[in-house]
Amino acid sequence: MIVLVTGANGFVGRAIVNRLAEDGVQVRAAARNEIGSLPPGVTFAQAPDLAIIDGKEISGKPGEWATILDGVDAIVHCAARVHVMQDDASDPLEEYRKVNRDGTLALAQAAVKAGVKRFIFMSSIKVNGEQALPGAPFTRHSKPKPVDPYGVSKLEAENGLFELAENTAMEIAVIRPVLVYGPGVQANFQAIMKLVNRGIPLPFKSIDNRRSMIFLGNLADLTCQAINHPAAAGKCFLASDGEDLSTAELIKKLAHAMGLGPRLFTIPQPVMEFGAKLLGKSSMAVRLFGSLVVDSKETRALLDWQPPFSVAEGLALTAEAYKLESASSR
Repeated sequence: MIVLVTGANGFVGRAIVNRLAEDGVQVRAAARNEIGSLPPGVTFAQAPDLAIIDGKEISGKPGEWATILDGVDAIVHCAARVHVMQDDASDPLEEYRKVNRDGTLALAQAAVKAGVKRFIFMSSIKVNGEQALPGAPFTRHSKPKPVDPYGVSKLEAENGLFELAENTAMEIAVIRPVLVYGPGVQANFQAIMKLVNRGIPLPFKSIDNRRSMIFLGNLADLTCQAINHPAAAGKCFLASDGEDLSTAELIKKLAHAMGLGPRLFTIPQPVMEFGAKLLGKSSMAVRLFGSLVVDSKETRALLDWQPPFSVAEGLALTAEAYKLESASSR
């Protein structure tokens, strides 16, 4: 079969391309910019801009997707306008919708015309919301409650895809991953690794939250399973490693993976939350101190899937890649 992966030069897209190539699948890696070296069996496809304005592609070249989709059996759609921490757009929701909702649905409609059999949409746990307590984890049956424009745009795309599937032969499967970590991870996870690696004491010793995460290799493996598994059609899957960690536990495990001793001390959580609020960092405090737990047991049961990597293995691979990159940049 031929599988098209959009956003193939991104953090998740690259991992899925490589995983499919390892399985001997013919992969068409779509991105707006050249990717560079590709594994055997992978060809590059220059993708048009996903953004849609007034129903028209910004690129102004109708039919580009039709060429890219020729002969494709399945799509893994990873391309998106990603979550932006400091968004300066005048209307952030509209900017997310252009790509994540309208662009996704335009691609899906082109896929239907091309005879694509299955469309895997990489969504986000932000569709469910920002916080879920350990005793009440999110499941695939939980009512969506997105609180930011990114989450709203992803939910609207999901709804549009499932509506499209009702009237066509193309099967839709949605994956909502939690925080994804792995070699090359950036943003907050990379910032924590940098602090741990420098031996900087962190005031999170008494934080007793729980956060679900998923290793990049596990997410790629799950996605490959969803491409072919008959039970994937028409369903939404929450994706996690299955082991939930507090912020303090994560730092301890990261330090261990780096061959270091964790340096943690205690500042009362209310004091840190108040300080974060004064500094305009309340959203960061939610991620550091709040809980976001998902129950992925149903995902495993429906797709006959088990994560191939443990959390310890995933963190070890992530830490090793970080240390190598840090050493090479000196």
